Amino acid sequence: MSPEDKESQYTNAMGTATNSLMGLNGKASVAAPKLSDDDHVEMEEILSAGSPVNPDEDIMQLARLGDIQGIENLFDSGKFNAAYADAEGITPLHWAAINNQYAMCQFLLKAGADVNKKGGTQLLRLRFNLLLEHGADPLLTDVQGYNILHLATFEGNIFLLVLLLHQNIQVDIPDSHGHTSLMWAAYKGFPACVDLFLRWGADVHAVDEGGFTALHWALVKGSQGCIQKLIEYGADRFAETSTGKTPAITAEEMKTQRFWHRALRECGYDEDGKPRMIDFPLSSWFLKDKRAFMTKFFFFFPFLVIWTMIMISSHMVVFAGVPLALFAGYGLQYIAQQVIDYAPSDMRHLHKTPWLPGIFAGTLFWVGLRWLTTILPATYSSYPFSNLTFGVAYSLCGYFYFCTMFYEPGYVPKLGGLGPQKAVIDELLALWKFDDQNFCVPCMVRQPLRSKHCKRCNRCVAKHDHHCPWAYNCIGVNNHRHFFLYLVTLELGIIMLVRLVFKYFEIIAEKKDGSTECNILALELCRIVNADPYTIVLSIWAALQLTWVTMLMFVQFVQVSRAMTTWENMRGSHHSHGSKASQAITSALTSGSTTLAGAQLGNTGLGPDPALPPTHAPGHNHHHKEGCFAQWKKMLGVDTFVETALNKKDRSHRTRNPFSAGCLTNCKDFWCDPAPVFGKRENGAAMLGGQVVDYTAMYEAPRLMSARRSGGSGGQYESVGADDSV
Repeated sequence: MSPEDKESQYTNAMGTATNSLMGLNGKASVAAPKLSDDDHVEMEEILSAGSPVNPDEDIMQLARLGDIQGIENLFDSGKFNAAYADAEGITPLHWAAINNQYAMCQFLLKAGADVNKKGGTQLLRLRFNLLLEHGADPLLTDVQGYNILHLATFEGNIFLLVLLLHQNIQVDIPDSHGHTSLMWAAYKGFPACVDLFLRWGADVHAVDEGGFTALHWALVKGSQGCIQKLIEYGADRFAETSTGKTPAITAEEMKTQRFWHRALRECGYDEDGKPRMIDFPLSSWFLKDKRAFMTKFFFFFPFLVIWTMIMISSHMVVFAGVPLALFAGYGLQYIAQQVIDYAPSDMRHLHKTPWLPGIFAGTLFWVGLRWLTTILPATYSSYPFSNLTFGVAYSLCGYFYFCTMFYEPGYVPKLGGLGPQKAVIDELLALWKFDDQNFCVPCMVRQPLRSKHCKRCNRCVAKHDHHCPWAYNCIGVNNHRHFFLYLVTLELGIIMLVRLVFKYFEIIAEKKDGSTECNILALELCRIVNADPYTIVLSIWAALQLTWVTMLMFVQFVQVSRAMTTWENMRGSHHSHGSKASQAITSALTSGSTTLAGAQLGNTGLGPDPALPPTHAPGHNHHHKEGCFAQWKKMLGVDTFVETALNKKDRSHRTRNPFSAGCLTNCKDFWCDPAPVFGKRENGAAMLGGQVVDYTAMYEAPRLMSARRSGGSGGQYESVGADDSV
């Protein structure tokens, strides 16, 4: 039996849900039950007030009634086209779809209507909410035994699922064949929906009438994100169906073993599904708290890597030292890669560990140690001011760095239970704002303006700037100023270090103590290098940091003067799609949505997530991965620097920014904030236009700023999606 025949067999076991009706997206979809026989659908309440509308020219009414001839006449007259939308973003296609006018939908789509116009999902959610409020029974099933929760799952409509689950619908209600919504989401390959159901308490061990679990169905299509999430929530890796098929057998039959094995490895199991054990002396003592041990290991191990590479490259002839240093660095990193296989499931990649912070902290430590033991004693009497300046800059840099790393960036508080969540959803529905720009599904909170959900921190961060891999933390309203001061003091410290190193070697040159044996250097230069090669190599490594530090400082200075964040500055930029790991390690700001497309891509509503890869089935296309240079460009902030330096953004974006009150006031708000510089600030509190605001609860632009803009060019703040940048 071919893989196609086997998948068809599995699909038939799931019922005939995909055979009923062609959806608006042109793909087969489940036949939705008729929710109402009322053809009006509250049209009168939604039409805007004003002058009476000629019924023959009311395109929305004609679309609702399915009057194709009337629509054609309007198109021929040139008064309307298929892309027409009202002030709320509603199009004729929305009204035709919600009133089951299939022929009209076909006509409008052929005429060029946008099937993904955002107002449609808003209208659909509003209608479902309205029906439920008026006593509609969400547990009613169609002739195939599917209730509304199943139907929403078929299309991966995450926001509709959130709305339905808050109506106290049991998450594990089965269809006529015993399939739960979790099974359907796993089968369809929607990791976002799987994650939602599991967090809602869905039974990961539930079986259908054939004994299949959700894990079996995830393996049919090979969605690694679904498989991995189910394993993380304790799915039975050896569960057998009524015919004796385990998940491993299912993966073998469906040719999805690669994703099965990868998900097992990511969750700490071998290919047989057994836990990978660590066996070395005192391992049980070291791993009492595995997470704490792994965090410390990956933070301090780079100290050894840096020291080893510098020692080798500085104490051997250059032709052998450089290659051997690189080989040693690669070998030590390989050891770290082997250790990471035994880390907790959410630390299975170096970019998910404090590896990069360890590299910076190691550099800071070895530079400080060399200054104290070698440079300072030799240069203090001749250059006391330079040493004092370096010492102060070094101390402040370390302080602000660890403040940036350990202080909460400004997390948006989560709600206390289902009641507050339901109230927020109802409020957003009434405002027509129940969407991915205003509601965070993983956090179940209303997103304030300028906030963003960070997939690495798994929290919404107020006034989100970016996720910094070097600080192992987000940069938000609480630690943004600490981050900026860290950059400033780091820049000053490196400059003073370079100055002191030059003076240090001038003193050495006068003593003429070094050996003159060299391969390519002149005699005098050779003597200087041989006198203290370790300091030279370490200083060169430290001086290289000036490149990315200078670029970051430039970007931050410009953004502060404009009252913008990195996320807002990079909106609209076109970035190529890299691999999941490279996107994570380069701290690129995630773009994405919690719409159907987002669910199909296999994210959690937050953009591409390395922990939840996209749906992969045999024959699926893959994104082209970025090269190493492109990854490092993002990690070092080069792309952000170029974008800011060239200033490619449309000027209208800046004039529509209600948070900008002019360069002077913007800088004053940032630098003269009364919050303590040496200490924590109150969560979310910051200055805006000279007033204290709370960014964790700001849902509308402040009146002062809006009034200021209304007197000028007008406009309002726009929620945007963009990519993370350092």
